[in-house]
Amino acid sequence: MNPSNEREAFRGVRVLVTGHTGFKGSWLCSWLQSCGAEISGLALAPESDRPSLFDELQLAQQMRSHIGDIRDLDTVTRCLAAAAPEIIFHLAAQPLVRRSYADPLGTFATNVMGTAHLLEAARHQPSVRAIVCVTTDKCYENRDWVWGYRETDPLGGHDPYSASKAAAEFIADSYRKSFFVDKTSIVLATARGGNVLGGGDWSENRLVPDLARSRLERRPLVLRNPEAVRPWQHVLELVRGYCLLGVRLLRGDQAAAGAWNFGPALGNELTVRELVTRLIKLWDKAGEFDIQLQPSSLKEAHHLRLDSSKARALLGWEPQLGIDETAALTVDWYRCHADDSKAAARLVRSQLAAYQTGSAPESRSGES
Repeated sequence: MNPSNEREAFRGVRVLVTGHTGFKGSWLCSWLQSCGAEISGLALAPESDRPSLFDELQLAQQMRSHIGDIRDLDTVTRCLAAAAPEIIFHLAAQPLVRRSYADPLGTFATNVMGTAHLLEAARHQPSVRAIVCVTTDKCYENRDWVWGYRETDPLGGHDPYSASKAAAEFIADSYRKSFFVDKTSIVLATARGGNVLGGGDWSENRLVPDLARSRLERRPLVLRNPEAVRPWQHVLELVRGYCLLGVRLLRGDQAAAGAWNFGPALGNELTVRELVTRLIKLWDKAGEFDIQLQPSSLKEAHHLRLDSSKARALLGWEPQLGIDETAALTVDWYRCHADDSKAAARLVRSQLAAYQTGSAPESRSGES
């Protein structure tokens, strides 16, 4: 699909994004805004103890922002009635593995019952035609395979986060088979992505935010599992995948229902240690980072890889950014933010525009 046609497909379309105040939600709302969509959102307020990309982009002034909790069915139902969305992108979640160990019940309540609440409210809202339910590559039963998981592979999860996302997949499949069964029903798909990089993520216990904080606060960067292999990809790659999928669903294409992987090219699959080495060289030519190894007692998979053949063949989705570009765009944003948060907000929009038109913005990374 031509990029301009992708964007034109959302012009004037009423869209609801759950989790719109988060990192990926903010990038997705910025993309949809550039397409001329009429955007509403439902999410918790940004956490007050850290920077907020949503606030820095001033997205609340450019959309209908509903602050509420998807664990409350009445809240979700009222939001859908007010927004009357034609398509929903469901991103609201507790997204952190380590936090899921500390708060398993909260994780299950948000990721499992929150998804059920969203789908239940949607099936009673006549305006809804399509739903993209975002889960994760960690929804698969991980066997430490060196080859990529396909959409037909078994789901599972050792930690509460992974298990909750596998459960969200089962709930989506159940609603699809129980309630969204005829040609006039909602078309529902799930989207599974890899480890996301990009400006504006300030979550705890995530590699790039931890690296940024270690640099800004002059404290050690702690690595828990440096030899783990992960599929690293820029947030824009996933946002485009979600939107391509959303366009197909809006058209009523029942063949697009079901699960979809959106993983990076093989060259973007690095160990944690290899990625950190690249990021540090981009951030500071002198490489002045204090790194400490603190092995975690929590179970983590060594290999994790996605097979995205289905998205390539049937959606025309293809990763556009190699690992060097992904790392450079990410480091650029954090270095810019350290100097001027308003300039960093502008950088989001310039990176987005360049990606949409297929041109790469000039990188400042590596400058001292």
